[in-house]
Amino acid sequence: MYSLYAYPPLGVLGLAFNVLFGGHRSFHADSKRCIERLSPPLQVSGEENIPQSGPCLITFNHYFRPGFDAWWLALAISAVVPTEMHWIMTGELTYPGKWYAPLGMAGSRWLLSRFRKIYGHTTMPPMPPRPKDVEARAQAVREVLVYMKEHPHAILGLAPEGGDHPGGRLSWPAAGAGRFGLLLASRGLKFVPVGAYEAEGALCLSFGPAYRLGAAHRVGAARELSVPRGLPPEEKDRQAARIIMQNIARQLPLHLRGEFEPQMKGMNTDSPKFIFI
Repeated sequence: MYSLYAYPPLGVLGLAFNVLFGGHRSFHADSKRCIERLSPPLQVSGEENIPQSGPCLITFNHYFRPGFDAWWLALAISAVVPTEMHWIMTGELTYPGKWYAPLGMAGSRWLLSRFRKIYGHTTMPPMPPRPKDVEARAQAVREVLVYMKEHPHAILGLAPEGGDHPGGRLSWPAAGAGRFGLLLASRGLKFVPVGAYEAEGALCLSFGPAYRLGAAHRVGAARELSVPRGLPPEEKDRQAARIIMQNIARQLPLHLRGEFEPQMKGMNTDSPKFIFI
């Protein structure tokens, strides 16, 4: 048995109104209303690691199983972070192998563009990357950098994998994810890894300690995990992605870690412990 994932009727009606007629909504408030309806309730581990303010980037796994909608991951994280987050999300659902894919893709582009306006998030082309999306992806990166400049204490959210994977096991993100992480790190963002999955019928989140990617100096208590200098761009991208994914893996049970079983010195490999909220 899994948790009952149900949306608040009044919230759905309000969002539908905004989709049709415009307006702005709080994703944090809408997320809390959804998560409060979970039965059994959301379980959270590592509450002391939940960021209270930025600048930081919350990275999490794109947990998947048939019948589970991935947006519940963003809803759950937004519900427990005590301030409004800025999400970097897909701008299109692709429905691979489905006969209705062309219609579904067109419809999702329209709906997600409306969500973007309502909540103020940044959308990127879907994964895996398509040659036609190069300029759109570059534009999305520029939008994120502009947003960070205008909101220097923002908390961003991103699932580096960008899509579903069989068994929900952690998988490599597409090329460029590590480079994007290094770019954000160069702007002063620390990284907060989160593991998301279901256990004993409940949706679970495990927040790990913050770290800095490629930092040359220590700031506060955040750990420093540097990519060696002098590497070719492709290898630098790969090494940064590995660091990001290994930190997420640390927050997951063993059967979901894929090939990212944490191997860095000092990493705790125990399964997370949870409290109900």
